[in-house]
Amino acid sequence: MSASVSGARDEVLARVRAATSDVTTAPRPGGNNRPIGHEVLDERDKVLDLFAENVADYRAEVVRVDAADVAAAVADVLMRRGLGSVVVPAGLDASWSAALADVADVVAESEAGSAAELDRIDAVVTASAVGIATTGTIVLDHGPDQGRRELTLVPDTHVCVIRDDQVVHDVPEAVARLGGEAHRGRPLTWVSGPSATSDIELQRVEGVHGPRTLVVVIAAGAAS
Repeated sequence: MSASVSGARDEVLARVRAATSDVTTAPRPGGNNRPIGHEVLDERDKVLDLFAENVADYRAEVVRVDAADVAAAVADVLMRRGLGSVVVPAGLDASWSAALADVADVVAESEAGSAAELDRIDAVVTASAVGIATTGTIVLDHGPDQGRRELTLVPDTHVCVIRDDQVVHDVPEAVARLGGEAHRGRPLTWVSGPSATSDIELQRVEGVHGPRTLVVVIAAGAAS
């Protein structure tokens, strides 16, 4: 690095330090120096509320229920939206699959082996790996309760269940939660609302690269 470049860099950094010398950063929810007692619960509620707000801002439907009511809530989504068929991952909670069978034709992941077969199915129901409050994003690591990646991209509606203890404040926390070795060689899908794109005239079109409709069920009090 030349002396002139090094000097310019040092000058810029000095100006940044001077400009931010009186700035303090409050502890963020989920970070270090967390408060205790009821304040922890208050911060946790704020994170969940922020997550729900940002997910909804992406034109996704948000359903908040107790963990014991997840199966009924997911079945209700299918009935309300008139979805007659649903594909489920091999590792999805058995009680959820049983509830779905009462309101729709349930197709096992192994029975929907091609994109063409998946395209004939109305919806997919999965669990999830992590939720990010500040971005309204859900991350799928495609474990047994989420199925292969194709499963969540082809059906027109994706109903995604996330436990409240899976929601973190920001992206760095999500990356830390996902870990390294355990997910190498396995794809990650980051979902922020229904699939959407815009043409040159900024006309929004949904469902081009994935599900046209996203329903997120947040399960409160769920055990990890």
